[in-house]
Amino acid sequence: MSYVDGFVIAVPDTNRESFIKHASTFDAIFLEFGATRVLECWADDVPEGKLTDFRRAVQAKEDESVVFSWVEWPDKATRDAGMEKFMKDPRMEAASDCPFDGKRMIFGGFVPVVSLPA
Repeated sequence: MSYVDGFVIAVPDTNRESFIKHASTFDAIFLEFGATRVLECWADDVPEGKLTDFRRAVQAKEDESVVFSWVEWPDKATRDAGMEKFMKDPRMEAASDCPFDGKRMIFGGFVPVVSLPA
């Protein structure tokens, strides 16, 4: 059984390239600590909802795009151990140069209930 961490953030459009560099650096650390896959997805077709939507969830401004990301782990125990190592890793100090407002990030851990092969 796998485990998934999901994230939604708002990134200023002018920070797209710095976000990609930032994500590439930190996503490699997730893989180093046991993740099996990481995806960072830049908004392409994110409609405005009548009650809720991705943009509202992260209070995205007009000049920001929504990024939807997830990290796949083999199981929750690997995720817990990997995240603990990740948070204590000295490379995390570089996170202070974050290209987005982390206070508006939404995230959580999820247990898959349906998984279909490609």
